[in-house]
Amino acid sequence: MMSAHRAVGYQGILAAEVGQTTVNEPLSNHNSWQIGGPADLLVEPENSTQVANVMRFVQHYQLPLVVIGQGTNLLFDDVGVRGVVLKIGARMDYIDIDGTRIVAGAGTWVPQLARMAMCAGLTGLEHCIGIPGTLGGLVMMNGGSHRHGIGEHVVRVTVVDKDATIQRLSAAECRFDYRYSALQERGAVVVEVELECPHGTPGAIRREMLLDLRERRRKFPRKQPNCGSVFLSTSAMHESVGPPGKIIEEAGLKGLRCGGAEVSRQHANFIVNRGGATSADVLRLISRIRSEIRKQLGFDLRCEVRYVSPNGEISPADRMADRL
Repeated sequence: MMSAHRAVGYQGILAAEVGQTTVNEPLSNHNSWQIGGPADLLVEPENSTQVANVMRFVQHYQLPLVVIGQGTNLLFDDVGVRGVVLKIGARMDYIDIDGTRIVAGAGTWVPQLARMAMCAGLTGLEHCIGIPGTLGGLVMMNGGSHRHGIGEHVVRVTVVDKDATIQRLSAAECRFDYRYSALQERGAVVVEVELECPHGTPGAIRREMLLDLRERRRKFPRKQPNCGSVFLSTSAMHESVGPPGKIIEEAGLKGLRCGGAEVSRQHANFIVNRGGATSADVLRLISRIRSEIRKQLGFDLRCEVRYVSPNGEISPADRMADRL
């Protein structure tokens, strides 16, 4: 962990170029699991220029950098992050709609984007209505639901590359695939997204969204902190053993606990924080689930959720769980 004096010094340098910076900010305040130790520095930029300034800063001082939105798919270590956490959030939240074209900031709240598209009579984002998180993270992972991904409607993505240059990438350059984009390997920060959504019937769009939200309320835990789906679900998996929630439930693992972390009794592909859960609790629970499914079915469950190490490395949580 960098010294308090050094962190304050860095904060002073960054504040002149970025604005909102915080020293030793608890990361439990910045993710949906409410787990994680402090970040040496948390930075919340307002525009792409400030993001570029952060990129130049971390390169110059050779500091680890972790980029987050609302942290809905991340498990931070109990130690926190020894470096800079760059949060693309409410300060970069804007939506501009012109005909069938939507331009939105990477910090835009995804359900709000879906609602704005509905009000404009644009279809294609109905599957996003219940996804908690920001647009930048959704595009990075090509997230979505009901076998859809946001990449289906992406035209261009504006990013700030590692060298602090601002680039506009086409959808083809992003190479969207199921829960994947080439942006993940690029190491760039998404700052703006351009979407093309065809005209639809607002009433029909609204009905589909309400149906989706009702299904989510019925199926998924909403009152306890969680990260959404823990394990990756693919069509090949469905054909061979079934969806993760189903096979975990049939393995008798609903309600299984490690410390404050528990397999949700409502949906078995969710791990909830029952209070005071640590990253170690969650990783041990993931390890036990994977071990039991491997023993019963011979299938290797992979994680959709990402673990963030103290040095800022991000990887599927099962990789860290396997080391326990």
